[in-house]
Amino acid sequence: MNILLTGATGYVGSCLLGELCRRGHTVRCLARNPAKMAGIIDRLQGSGAEEAFGPFPGQVEVVVGDASSSDVLARACEGIEIAYWLVHSMDRGVDFERADRLAAEHFAAAARAAGVRRVVYLGGLGTDDDSLSAHLRSRHEVGALLRAAGLDVVEFRASIVIGAGSFSFDLVRSLVERLPVMICPAWLSTPTQPIAIDDVVAYLADAVDLPPGPPRMYEIGGPDRVSYGEIMREYARQRRLRRLLIPVPVLTPRLSSLWLALVTPRYSKMGRKLIDGLKNPTVVNDTAALRDFAIRPRSLAVAVEAAKINEDTFFEGRRWADIADAEELPRRYGGRFEGPRLVDHRHATINTSPERAFAAIERIGGAHGWYGHDWLWQLRGWMDRAIGGPGMARGRRDPDRLAGGDVLDCWRVEVCDPPRRLRLAAEMKLPGRGWLEFEIVPRDPLPQEGGRVTIHQTAVFDPHGLGGLAYWYAIWPLHEFVFAGMLAGICGHATAERTEGQ
Repeated sequence: MNILLTGATGYVGSCLLGELCRRGHTVRCLARNPAKMAGIIDRLQGSGAEEAFGPFPGQVEVVVGDASSSDVLARACEGIEIAYWLVHSMDRGVDFERADRLAAEHFAAAARAAGVRRVVYLGGLGTDDDSLSAHLRSRHEVGALLRAAGLDVVEFRASIVIGAGSFSFDLVRSLVERLPVMICPAWLSTPTQPIAIDDVVAYLADAVDLPPGPPRMYEIGGPDRVSYGEIMREYARQRRLRRLLIPVPVLTPRLSSLWLALVTPRYSKMGRKLIDGLKNPTVVNDTAALRDFAIRPRSLAVAVEAAKINEDTFFEGRRWADIADAEELPRRYGGRFEGPRLVDHRHATINTSPERAFAAIERIGGAHGWYGHDWLWQLRGWMDRAIGGPGMARGRRDPDRLAGGDVLDCWRVEVCDPPRRLRLAAEMKLPGRGWLEFEIVPRDPLPQEGGRVTIHQTAVFDPHGLGGLAYWYAIWPLHEFVFAGMLAGICGHATAERTEGQ
């Protein structure tokens, strides 16, 4: 079936793309950023779906353009049977309501002109009245515009989506991870009905098979009707974090949004608009979805556990080379956040072959050392031994070669894929989990030099609570010396002339 997926680079859209491909559909994606779309397709290609349904490039077509353009939408809708409208403008400007309204009107006209058989739309739960926040009011307005266009519209309304990458869930997680004591405004007791991302995707994908009919609206949610505070407590329980929530009725959503900007500044732009909507109950009042679909959504506890597992799986397959472009911005103290993890990423391009670059990386540790500042590594090892860790005395099995599962001083080899990737997991005593990863990306060949490669070196830390964050920021100045020296040393050894016996 020919399907148009708008918002394919968003969280729900990217998850839905994988499911549609697994079901054998041909999907046309509308995206403003083709590079980001290419990265999503690359990750999906490693998911195993192509083994069942053929390679993704044969299933996915990318139309580059903005969803607010009538011409782009007309081109995207040509020959389409089912179209998903997953576009919103809340992160792009102040007047997002007007932007969403105009985009929806242009899309409805293009879909009707192209003879699109069905439109599937994901909106937000909430009772239609004057108390709705601007965010939820806009979501409802878009659904009404699509239905008024005379299309076969299947609209789903959901509350907070629980999944690794969901903005709302990431916001909850960031607050729990960073604040051992939380002053809780009244809106944290607002009832909501969270739903797992896999269940949202299943509903959206199954909408393709519904029989023809008039516009329909389904309220979807998990079986648990809880407050936002209870979602925080469940996440804290599964992370084994002790958190004290103190209710304070005087904190309005506006004051809370200012507080949010101080605690989690990366979420302040969209978080203020979302918090304004937390005063509105978002629960399921119509159970038609349980009647018309065979899906039985999972509980909050299961959804949170699945989000944590999916997050680990995503990071295991993450290719850090694709964040290099973002480093054109000034480096920040402490690195950058990727979800709940802190990342120190560095890279350098040198004239050598991938094999020689990887050989230099593969000799790291043991008697050879860590390419500079070895005394700091030894000091860290002594400190680790003092608190019951393995320290740096374990060495390595082979002086020149590594394999998955090998011990390497205070690390263990998780992935060794010559000449592309080496991933080490920290086994020292840490207030969290740590990894050190190297990737080699070949560049345009230079025959006189034998080639050119970029070495990407990435330290990743998953902090456990406030203590983990304090640890990472405290040792950041040492990272600036140790990791910079390590990368420089690897590059120097990789480009050095071969010596006899090397």
